[in-house]
Amino acid sequence: MEIAAIFGISVLFFIWGFYNLLGFRKEKREITKKYEKMFKKENGRSSFISKLGDRFDETPFAKNFKIKLLHANILILPSEFFAILLFCCFAIVIILMWLFSLKFSISLILAVIISLASYWLLFLVRRNKYIEKLNDQLAEVCRLLGNSTKAGMTINQGIEVVAAEVGFPARDEFKELAHNLRLGVDFERALKEIEKRVPTREFKLFIAALLIQKKSGGNLTKVLEEMAKTLEERKILRQTIKTATAEQRFISYILPAMPIFLILMLNSMMEGFVDLIFTIPGAILTTVFLVGMVISFILVRAVTNIRV
Repeated sequence: MEIAAIFGISVLFFIWGFYNLLGFRKEKREITKKYEKMFKKENGRSSFISKLGDRFDETPFAKNFKIKLLHANILILPSEFFAILLFCCFAIVIILMWLFSLKFSISLILAVIISLASYWLLFLVRRNKYIEKLNDQLAEVCRLLGNSTKAGMTINQGIEVVAAEVGFPARDEFKELAHNLRLGVDFERALKEIEKRVPTREFKLFIAALLIQKKSGGNLTKVLEEMAKTLEERKILRQTIKTATAEQRFISYILPAMPIFLILMLNSMMEGFVDLIFTIPGAILTTVFLVGMVISFILVRAVTNIRV
């Protein structure tokens, strides 16, 4: 009888404990779900190669290079960029050996040259993409600031609204500006700092208008609305010029590649054709061709780069 009573009590306690455990787990899940966004950590990369990439990204060189990627509007990590570049280099070696019947040593040299040239061209072409995108967003920034001041907000509050509403990259610049203003940095000094980072005529005009209105007063809302309209017109004009010169820019990229492609095709049909390049006359002709190609590329870029 006593054994049965003890067994029954034990079962009841077990059921009660199990019920409390389930309740605790449910409550834990609810709390975790409620606060996980607040304390969420980014999932780290777990493989050995990825960990090497993470360590590389922490180096001073990678941190400086990340800024360079950001200014070129290339939103990947430095380790990912160099991994892609290395992969492309090996892919070019395989293509040159398999498709154009080149020796491994020649294929490797050409692949390295092509990869380095692609790296240089990428940053040459995209060096101002970050600033161009900021200039394109400036009309929206003026409209948001104008609407904020029309609603009775101060300029500082309007900058907070801009930092919350606009997209990348203007969001990051105005977040930093708003942060500096919250810390008590002088308004003029904070604007001068953003002007140093974005040294374009549009931003200088925008900052000058804010500083003048801050000092002398006036109808800031009307000034910002007129500025937004002007910047929108300049944006449309830039797009029109870009469309009109697109064919010339495309030709400047294609024409230098055509002779190289023809030489490789001839080498696939006539084995050893590329060996002529490594003779003295071939080296002279190759040098003349490369110099002419670079000069023509620079000239076409200069002609098609119309500033407004």
